[in-house]
Amino acid sequence: MFCNFLGVKFIYLFVLVCRLSNHLGLKAAVEAAAEFFDKAVKPVMVGGPKLRVAHAGDAFVELADASGYALAVMPSAKGLVPEHHPHFIGTYWGAVSTAFCAEIVESADAYLFAGPIFNDYSSVGYSLLLKKEKAIVVQPDRVTIANGPSFGCVLMKDFLRALAKRLKHNKTAHENYSRIFVPNGHPLKSAPKEPLRVNVLFHHIQNMLSSETAVIAETGDSWFNCQKLKLPAGCGYEFQMQYGSIGWSVGATLGYAQAVTEKRVIAFIGDGSFQVTVQDVSTMIRNGQKNIIFLINNGGYTIEVEIHDGPYNVIKNWNYTGLVDAIHNGEGKCWTTKVRCEEELIEAIETATGAKKDSLCFIEVIAHKDDTSKELLEWGSRVSAANSRPPNPQ
Repeated sequence: MFCNFLGVKFIYLFVLVCRLSNHLGLKAAVEAAAEFFDKAVKPVMVGGPKLRVAHAGDAFVELADASGYALAVMPSAKGLVPEHHPHFIGTYWGAVSTAFCAEIVESADAYLFAGPIFNDYSSVGYSLLLKKEKAIVVQPDRVTIANGPSFGCVLMKDFLRALAKRLKHNKTAHENYSRIFVPNGHPLKSAPKEPLRVNVLFHHIQNMLSSETAVIAETGDSWFNCQKLKLPAGCGYEFQMQYGSIGWSVGATLGYAQAVTEKRVIAFIGDGSFQVTVQDVSTMIRNGQKNIIFLINNGGYTIEVEIHDGPYNVIKNWNYTGLVDAIHNGEGKCWTTKVRCEEELIEAIETATGAKKDSLCFIEVIAHKDDTSKELLEWGSRVSAANSRPPNPQ
């Protein structure tokens, strides 16, 4: 009896570890999804952050290749899908999506969301123009077909690969995107020694990216500015949206650089966020990391200003380069500088990628407190409206 108990326990653990799809459930889910999408005129695909935990990124791309569907990602899934894919149309983030992406996704008559997380931040204050009856939602171990059935014990990667073999090729949505797409413009040319604008900063950042770099985007306006970066093949990207935790990126930069040694991390951190977790820079220097940190000093919690303004959003200004110099204390390799205009920025980037390429580089960017992306202005007003609504009646 004891041996039988051990046998049952072993089988139970084996199933948990292997995480196998239920064969009949998988077959039924694929049949239902294929019928759903093959009736559609302009279907699209949107990848979500749970693609990572489901290990389904490759399967998602296989489905895009086979189906011809237009391919987008949710903001916290940026970097999980190759942006050089021929069907890629950008980041779907409702009213603050990359140009022309939302128009294609929200006008589709069928959409597949793989591993989405819908909260107040990712839904821009619950303002997405999506309809449940048009959606198939694929979670790591469950598939839900519109308002119809839900199939459990179906692994995402198994479902996506099986569906890829069943769908009819349909590139209508991507063709529509190609018709309406207009490339982004360039920021206005700066006057000599003009105070640096954030859009000029990120215009130069784009040229720094390669397969040997990784981007860490801190909570705040860096969310929106980094979303607009075009990631070259192999360029890493990390973005935290689930909790909107400020300060997370300093530790994330430390951890990423320690684990992925073949890439140079380029981090974009606001001054308010940096004040929360600055001490992790000490460990970066001690471990000989070569990160480039752009500290965007605009004097406060800019993202909070756009949600709910008040004097509490203005913080004590620090001498950030002086602080990092004190942490460095002559031990290890570290270089710091402040930039106030485009000319100084260009010189700082040249130094960080040239003479100081083997050092941790800390570049403090002085920006105006009201210099924000247009996406933050839109997002902030919508999230503010959602957060200030009266409670639902019991």
